[in-house]
Amino acid sequence: MKTTNKILSSITKLILKIGRGNLLNLKVSFFICILLMAFNCSENPANYIEHLNGYWEIEEVTLTDGTTKQYRFSETIDYININDSLHGFRKKLKPGINNVYYTTGNAESFIVKIENDSLNIYYNTAFNKWKETVLEASPKHLKVSNESNVIYLYKRYTPIELDLE
Repeated sequence: MKTTNKILSSITKLILKIGRGNLLNLKVSFFICILLMAFNCSENPANYIEHLNGYWEIEEVTLTDGTTKQYRFSETIDYININDSLHGFRKKLKPGINNVYYTTGNAESFIVKIENDSLNIYYNTAFNKWKETVLEASPKHLKVSNESNVIYLYKRYTPIELDLE
């Protein structure tokens, strides 16, 4: 984020130098500067944290060679829970009906860290350690990349509600 701000500042100074002496050049330069700032300002990765908690269903996986696998249905979903100290866990669940979920009880613990303008999740289990980088997190979608550059796209899970009365 700091690097982006420095670049934008330098570009702004250059545009203002070009725009001196002619009002039309100044207006055009100012407009270009505004466009550059609008398109180059990246979202603060800390804002992603609030969207991670909850139930997520896999939607697609993009492999490193560019091939994409779509998931129309999955028997399991991921439940992610993060506390205020940025520690959390992830569980695989089998959804039932009317907000009933079945689990094995196993969970992957993790720590969330903001590093180099990225939000990283560090997992640690008895069998393995690995890192995922959150590329996008919103109320509806979660996109993460692992260390092999495989990209996982999740959608917010909507529970199955049946009126049994």
